[in-house]
Amino acid sequence: MPAIRTLLILIIGLCLQLPAAAQSNRLDEIVARGVLRVGTTGDYKPFSYRGQPADPFVGLDVELAGQLAKSLGVKVELVPTSWPALMKDLAEDRFDIVMSGVSIALDRQKKALYSIPYLRDGKTPITRCENVDRFQTLAQIDQAGVRMIVNPGGTNERFARAHIKNASITVFPDNVAIFEQIVAGKADLMITDAIETRLQQKLKPQLCAVHADKPFDFSEKAYLLPRDLLWKSFVDQWLHQTIDSGAFALLLEKWLAHPWP
Repeated sequence: MPAIRTLLILIIGLCLQLPAAAQSNRLDEIVARGVLRVGTTGDYKPFSYRGQPADPFVGLDVELAGQLAKSLGVKVELVPTSWPALMKDLAEDRFDIVMSGVSIALDRQKKALYSIPYLRDGKTPITRCENVDRFQTLAQIDQAGVRMIVNPGGTNERFARAHIKNASITVFPDNVAIFEQIVAGKADLMITDAIETRLQQKLKPQLCAVHADKPFDFSEKAYLLPRDLLWKSFVDQWLHQTIDSGAFALLLEKWLAHPWP
């Protein structure tokens, strides 16, 4: 009997704590705050771009951030971040969600959550058009004398480090100007997301995406979230409705055709 009485007391105590725990969630905090804080890098067309620090952010995920905030009945605040600092900034609660063309990666998911995916993608090369036949396979790329360039801290660098052992890898800090390095002949190629190679070959006619329809691997893009299942559930439902209504496809087409600088 004493053991049963003790168990009942513990159960009652846990039940009394549940309402307080249920009230403490990020969804309610955002609504009460009146502001949705969105982390974004500003260096990844067509998702998020900002030419100068004083310029406004533009892009697919920037526009969708505004729509997400509107669905919550709050204002949107775009918080600058970077790929190397992404997880640190999220852990320090600088923003409520990251919307910047983020690829799903298991090492990130150890510390955070992802929304449902909104885009299928994969890593593939981009190079000067005269070099397309030279860089069809990883074996062709991973040769002494080949100069690969990558942006720091993200899935592009991780892919390069995992697969390239003989070619040289240069880490270039500016993800906006990195493609000009290939145009200028200072690097031979970059391996990045297929959607980015498609866009960059439109912007720079000297460059060609290499088999962008058949990338080296499979990946998906989603929104990165703190560990709050109620908040994730709301984002997932909003994103599901946006995709299923056809609105997402129209926005993607719009930003792929945008007259980027």
